[in-house]
Amino acid sequence: MGEVVGGREREVGFRVAAADDWAAIWPIWRAIVDAGRTYTWPPGTDVDTARSLWMLPTPAEVWVAVRGDRVAGSAVLKPNQPGLGSHVAHAAFMVDPALAGRGIGRALADHILQRARTLGYRAMQFNAVVADNPAVALWRSLGFAEVGRIPEGFRRTDGTFVDVLVLHRRL
Repeated sequence: MGEVVGGREREVGFRVAAADDWAAIWPIWRAIVDAGRTYTWPPGTDVDTARSLWMLPTPAEVWVAVRGDRVAGSAVLKPNQPGLGSHVAHAAFMVDPALAGRGIGRALADHILQRARTLGYRAMQFNAVVADNPAVALWRSLGFAEVGRIPEGFRRTDGTFVDVLVLHRRL
C-alpha cells in the first residue's frame, strides 16, 4: 500500500468480498448503473436483483478494493464462458464515482489480472465495453486489444446508440 500510480498517491488493499460488504458495494453499483453509461443493466434495478447480478457464487470471485475502512470499489472475476470456454476469464469493475481518478481502478485491475493468472486463466476478455467509456484507455494501457466491435450495441437512456467493444488480452 502507499504506491504511487500515475503521479497520484493511493493506499488501497484488496480482499474477497464478504456477504455483508454488499451494503457498501450497493451505493456504488446503483450510482454507476443508474447513470446508464457503462453497464447494460437497467437503471433503477432493485437492490435484491442487483445483488444477484454482482455477488455471484463460485467459481466467480467478488473482490473489494478498500481505502482505510471504506470500500472504494469492487470487481467480479469469473470464467467468460462455462465448460470448454472456462480457461478465459471475464471481469467487471466498479469504483466509487466520488473516488474516480485516484488510481483505484488501475490498482483493482492489476490485482484482478494477477488473480486471474494465479487461478490459471490463459486470457481475459471483456464482452461489451461501451466504446466511449473512459476505462477503454485503461484497458488499452494494460495490454487489451480490440478484437471485435458491435455497431450501436449499447442504447443510452437518452435513446442514442454507441458501439460496444470486445477487448482481449493474454495472461
